[in-house]
Order: sequence, then structure tokens, then C-alpha cells
Amino acid sequence: MSGETDLARLLAGMRPERQPGIYVFVTLRDGAVPVGLAPVMSFREAEGTTLILPEDEAARAGLAGAFPCGWITLAVHSSLSAVGFLAAVTARLAAAGLAVNAVSAFHHDHLFVPAARVEEAMVLLRDLAGPSTP
Repeated sequence: MSGETDLARLLAGMRPERQPGIYVFVTLRDGAVPVGLAPVMSFREAEGTTLILPEDEAARAGLAGAFPCGWITLAVHSSLSAVGFLAAVTARLAAAGLAVNAVSAFHHDHLFVPAARVEEAMVLLRDLAGPSTP
């Protein structure tokens, strides 16, 4: 499996990158994604399909979004079998009273944090990574 598994190297190599825009979570009971939507994430659950998409895109589609958030990519290639990386990251944010919804993809982990606190989250993540993080 590709990607880093060593926790110390993951934390030291982590470069948090803020993605532009505000995102929201929506749920679709029937699971059918409306034509023209390009969610950054979808996940099917028993109660419906969850989408994460830009807030303005959800509004144009008439979808009620929840949890307006900023999207932060942890730009280090973490292995899907890495142990403790998200636990360390989310514990740091939790200690500051920051809600976080984490999504793991093949190459990177992604954090969705309250829109009003994205910059604070970026500072905390840079601090966690150490002095070499820009």
C-alpha cells in the first residue's frame, strides 16, 4: 500500500492547505444526485446519501445545507493503514473546541471545520506540524 504510515513523519510532513470557498453537507433521501452537481464527497448511508458541496451550488439546486464549513487538505500522502494521524489532528482541534468532520481519501485526509474558524484551524495545524510548515 502506498503512503506514509509513520506518525512522526506524517505530522512533520503535514502541510495544511485551505481550499477556496464555503462547503455544506446535504443529504438526499433517494440518493440521486441532481444533474449539474459536482460534490467533493458522497457517501451512501441507510438514511440517504450525504454530499459535501459548495454552499452556492447547494443553494442553486434548492438543497438545504448544514454545517457551513471550510475545507482543509492535509497535504501529506498518508497511507490508508496509518495509525493515529487523524486522532492526533482531531485531538488538537478538539482541545481548541473546534468541530471537525474528517474525510480520508486515497492520497490525503481532508478536514471540514466551521467556516468562521478555518484560519484558527490552520494555525493549530501548522503548529502541530512544527516549524517547517509554511
